[in-house]
Amino acid sequence: METADQPLADGLALLFDMDGVIIDSNPLHREAWVAYNLQHGLVTTEAMIERMYGRRNDRIVRDFFGEELSEEEVAARGAAKEKLYREMAANRLEEMLVPGLRAFLDLYRGTPMAVASNAEPENVNFVLDRSGLRRHFRAVVDGQQVSRPKPYPDVFLRAAELLEIAPSNCIVMEDSPTGIAAARAAGMRVIGIRTTHVNLPDTDITADNFLNGSLTPWLRAQKRAA
Repeated sequence: METADQPLADGLALLFDMDGVIIDSNPLHREAWVAYNLQHGLVTTEAMIERMYGRRNDRIVRDFFGEELSEEEVAARGAAKEKLYREMAANRLEEMLVPGLRAFLDLYRGTPMAVASNAEPENVNFVLDRSGLRRHFRAVVDGQQVSRPKPYPDVFLRAAELLEIAPSNCIVMEDSPTGIAAARAAGMRVIGIRTTHVNLPDTDITADNFLNGSLTPWLRAQKRAA
């Protein structure tokens, strides 16, 4: 039964991308790619970095190093870069959390929530376990659990399925055009978090972070779809 002081109506769920939404990790991912690519004699351009956002690692590796790489080599290169990223992030994790996130998750602790990310499972586990945030999420879907990564809707649809919530009743937090496209393809509402991009078209509302005062009233106004 719904009450007037509920932060979110019964039957709605919140789905969170990880990089750029839970953790403002994209600056460090950029550093890690630049360092890793340099080890292979590849100079990373700004255009390459822009193409990286929101994509699964196998797509990034093939974009950077060529489509002719074997699946084994793609996996090995992606794993090596992510190991470097985790080493760089190990002592910085708390300061990298998006401002206001912990209080926001506490406020919505009675709401079905899930992580739905293109990220590698090792990175998802690293962030959720090191930060102690896993307890907030009833489901966690990473980029290896679906055959098609964002911008396809599969990762969001799988999260909704695990929560047993209809896609039309899911509200997605995303920071990239790729992720927003995936959420829209899944038939979900979208909140744009402006950690990575200032301009996030095709969202219902945008916020710099979870301290934004407009988020709670907007969420409170959301109704369950028929």
